[in-house]
Amino acid sequence: MKMVESSEEEDDFPSMETVTPQSKIDTVYQSKTEKGIRKICFELLDLKDAVENLCSNTRTKYLAFLRLSDEVVEMKHELNELQKHISSQGILVQDLMGGVSQELEQWSRACGDDLEAVDGSQTREIDDIFSTEVEDQRMQFLEHVDVFLAEHKIEEAIDAIDAEERNHPELKGSVESSVDECSSYKSALLKRKAILENQLIEVSQQPSVGILELKKVLSGLLKLGKGPLAHQIFLKSYGSRLQRSIEDFLALCPCYPETYSATLSNLVFSMISLATKESGLMFGDNPVYTNRIVQWAEWEIESLVRLVKENAPSSETSSALRAASVCVQASLNHCSALESQGLKLMKLLLVLLQPYVEEVLELNFRRARKVVLDLGGGDESMPLSPRFASPLTTFVTSSDTMLVDCGMRFIFVVKEIVEQVTRLVILHFGGNILTRISQLFDKYVEVLIKAISGPTDDDNLTELKEPVLFKAETDSQQLALLGTAFTIAEELLPMVVSRIWNVLSESKEAGNVLADNLLPPTNNTLDPKDWRRQLQHSLDKLRDHFCRQYVLCFIYSRDGETRLDAQIYLSGKGEDLTWGSDPLPSLPFQALFGKLQQLAAVAGDVLLGREKIQKVLLARLTETVVIWLSDEQEFWGVLEHDSAPLRPNGLRQLILDMHFTVEIARFAGYPSRHVHKIASDIIARAVKAFSARGIDPQSSLPEDEWFVETAKGAINKLLMGASGSDISEIDDEDGEHIIMDGEHLIMDDEVISDSDDSPSSLSSVDSEDSFASARMDELESPVLTDPEN
Repeated sequence: MKMVESSEEEDDFPSMETVTPQSKIDTVYQSKTEKGIRKICFELLDLKDAVENLCSNTRTKYLAFLRLSDEVVEMKHELNELQKHISSQGILVQDLMGGVSQELEQWSRACGDDLEAVDGSQTREIDDIFSTEVEDQRMQFLEHVDVFLAEHKIEEAIDAIDAEERNHPELKGSVESSVDECSSYKSALLKRKAILENQLIEVSQQPSVGILELKKVLSGLLKLGKGPLAHQIFLKSYGSRLQRSIEDFLALCPCYPETYSATLSNLVFSMISLATKESGLMFGDNPVYTNRIVQWAEWEIESLVRLVKENAPSSETSSALRAASVCVQASLNHCSALESQGLKLMKLLLVLLQPYVEEVLELNFRRARKVVLDLGGGDESMPLSPRFASPLTTFVTSSDTMLVDCGMRFIFVVKEIVEQVTRLVILHFGGNILTRISQLFDKYVEVLIKAISGPTDDDNLTELKEPVLFKAETDSQQLALLGTAFTIAEELLPMVVSRIWNVLSESKEAGNVLADNLLPPTNNTLDPKDWRRQLQHSLDKLRDHFCRQYVLCFIYSRDGETRLDAQIYLSGKGEDLTWGSDPLPSLPFQALFGKLQQLAAVAGDVLLGREKIQKVLLARLTETVVIWLSDEQEFWGVLEHDSAPLRPNGLRQLILDMHFTVEIARFAGYPSRHVHKIASDIIARAVKAFSARGIDPQSSLPEDEWFVETAKGAINKLLMGASGSDISEIDDEDGEHIIMDGEHLIMDDEVISDSDDSPSSLSSVDSEDSFASARMDELESPVLTDPEN
């Protein structure tokens, strides 16, 4: 029943047919596990056999190793025993030889002369035995050295040879030996020394050789007696190290255009100093080696100068000047330090560097001339600090900006050059630099002279015939031009070059030994007064040229006719010679007074605060008129001609005009002594000319006091405009009119003085060939005495 029920249940649940019985599962997995275990057992058995085989082999080999070790020990023991046996045998042989020798000597003495021949032969045999032993020792030593050479044990071989030579002095080259055997042994030893020398040279030529290895090589060569060769390798090694350092740095030179030269100098002189110290330690104070060090150092310095030139920026740039300056500074400092080591290289360095520095200075000043003289230059900005720009900006107007810019460019480029030079460059080249600055200022003045040149220039001034980009035509423009030049010379340029003068003066006062070595004789003779005198000479050229052009434009009309000719003092000019109760100077001199007043007014505005310049300029203008009249041959040719109709009124008029000119100078506060002297000479010449025609000056001329008072009165009348219409309007050279209407511009507030003792006075004429060449000797120069500077 149960089975039936069970089948019924299975029919009711057909899904139960897929269930695997647990017994079947156990059977299946049990069979797989057994197979796996059996496989592992087989593998373990194989592994066990392998391990047993390995252990067996190891044991066998270990036993073999032990046997070999025992055999080695036994062999060493046997060798020791053999060495002892050999030693004992050697002792025995020596004893036997000693005993035989003694017995032979005793027997020889006993036997007498009959056995002498036999004894000699036996002695020779003994000597042969000894010589054979020495030869064997030498061969053994040579073989020993050969082993060292084969194994490249250079130090051991050198030490062995050195010891052998100490034990046997005859082996050294200084001891002569006539024994053939010794000579052959010495030759063999020299061959091995040559091999050692070649090996040492090969080691020194290795690129990777270090300092310690190099020292060992040099020490070995010294032991072998090759001192000169060792020193040559020493210098070559330091030269190679320096060359590698320089090559590594040269790639960076473009990055440091102004300081690269100092770095090169440091590399070169540091290596020279190090080589000098090491040479003294290794080779001593031998003069031969010292001279070689000096020669090598000189060659390296020449290479340094060549490298500085090759890698420098363009020589006309400020960077090149800076590079040359720092090179001189660094190199001279190093040379000074090397003198303590016995190396005096300063003179050689200066000989090599001087042409290069002078070339750079020359090209820089050429560039400066281009910058200053190029009035139509580009818009390159040249900024100046207010300290230098402010004094010049006072002269800037809408019409003369270009010339003021030229002055600013001059100061900028000079300041730029001075800032590049170092102290030691100033000590050696300071005089050269200052001279070039004064020459550059003279070129700048020539530019200004071209700007104020008129149509009546002297034919000798050929450079003034060149076309100019700017013309200073009005009084204000020309005065601004003069003020700019005077300001540069008296204020700005001394500030720029003060650094140079300070260094030179400090060096001179301190008596610096280095400075004494550096300064050439030309620098010692350079005096600040001489240099300022050069500037003053350039200023005098500019001032005299202005006065000359101004006076010529006043005297000559545009048609070329002179307004100041001798006809105004001769008869036939009508009203010009009417001499009334209230005489006045002739019209040209009245016009001169008006022109000077106008110019003084303009100068008061343009040259504000520069009264000395105004007085010097206006005084020179007054002088120029009387100098021209004194030297004008056409004027005196007419006046002194026999056919000239001379009259007393003409002489009185001429004398009054001269006194009027002197009083103009006194009234304005100008120095009048020189004007008075020239005017007196003119009066004396005129009196002589009139006396030659029969006119008695004493009877026809009033006293001198009358001329003085009349001239003063004429000045007052002209200032107050009290004169008539005949003198109220005077044509000037441009066709304009000078109106004497009482509106005047006072040139100075000083009181009119009758005496000739003005605050300062003019000296004699510098050259009689030029009517505008009077020299201001007694008048203090604005360049030297301006209280603002």
